[in-house]
Amino acid sequence: MQDISNKLTKQFNQLFTNDNVKRLFFAPGRVNLIGEHTDYNGGNVFPCALDIGTYALVAARNDGLCRFYSLNFPAQGVIEFEVSNLEFNTAHNWANYPKGVMLEFSKKGATLSHGFDMIFYGNIPNGAGLSSSASIEVLMGTILNDYLKTAYDPVKIALIGQAAENKYIGVGCGIMDQFASAMGRENHAILLDCNSLNYQYAPLNIAGYKLVIANSNKQRSLADSKYNERLGECREALKLLQSRLKINALGELSVETLEQNQDLFTNQTIYQRARHAVAENQRTLAAVVALHNNDLVKFGELMKQSHISLRDDYAVTGKELDALVTAAWQHSGCIGARMTGAGFGGCTVNLVKADSIEDFITQIATEYQKQTNLIAEFYVVSPGDGARELKEFRA
Repeated sequence: MQDISNKLTKQFNQLFTNDNVKRLFFAPGRVNLIGEHTDYNGGNVFPCALDIGTYALVAARNDGLCRFYSLNFPAQGVIEFEVSNLEFNTAHNWANYPKGVMLEFSKKGATLSHGFDMIFYGNIPNGAGLSSSASIEVLMGTILNDYLKTAYDPVKIALIGQAAENKYIGVGCGIMDQFASAMGRENHAILLDCNSLNYQYAPLNIAGYKLVIANSNKQRSLADSKYNERLGECREALKLLQSRLKINALGELSVETLEQNQDLFTNQTIYQRARHAVAENQRTLAAVVALHNNDLVKFGELMKQSHISLRDDYAVTGKELDALVTAAWQHSGCIGARMTGAGFGGCTVNLVKADSIEDFITQIATEYQKQTNLIAEFYVVSPGDGARELKEFRA
């Protein structure tokens, strides 16, 4: 962290003349450990915040000007705008994410009485599906909440971040990413019902093991279209089931009840989509029980079953993610591996013995390149706390 704060401070002093106190804030990325394509089916997700994310070095200004700069996008230069003009501007590129959060704060009655000088830096790999957009939104919300003294709780900040992405950026994301970034707790994951926002923390006591994220570096060209297709298929399944059962969502069913009503389905594909949604939700609940029992082997087996279901019943993995996961299953140091995210590219999440990490990465990288001609990237991460000011830094 010291290296990052030094890098940010050096860049800040090169770009800006500002004698006000500089403060350092951080918001994490996230990974979903299990519970994939369950959120829009009335089920649960199980993310954890990570120890990688987005940092911002901030100083208030004495006027209404904002000057934002990102170390990740140096070619964009310093992006300037007034707090009185928060309209979306294509030329502002990445800065539209924090701008959208500022607009949401103002719409809720907060007075943006001054601007800011800010240097941003993220160590979440771009395009890896670890939620860099939610991270920067929650980061900005945390900064504004402090400076504007709005006293919003972290759930409110997450909802503001989601609203900014939905309305301002125009991406119809759910709440999971922002929620995990705002509400993360070190060495814990969060069981979250995305509809009710009911949640509980579950311990991630993985001493002797590490979470390893493997980025397939496969462009996720099919993810959006297939997402909408799966959404439609699940709605069709729900409608069929509602002709007999009083339910509002697939997540309300058990696998047994679904099987008892299989005769409603004339299309096997539609049945398989429903089977994944129902079984994955039950797996997610079972995973929480396994962690409370410190049964990592059981948790790892549930991760494997999740991937098989996403591959066979939901058909959202693709050869690249399957190659990564299959190679991981074959490594003796790995006790669980699955795709994470929307699918058709992006990342896998792996639970690996700490003393096997180096060999695991070498073996999986070699096998993956042999199978796909692509080079995977690996990140060893830990479950971390949610968005916050890093108070050990003040300048």
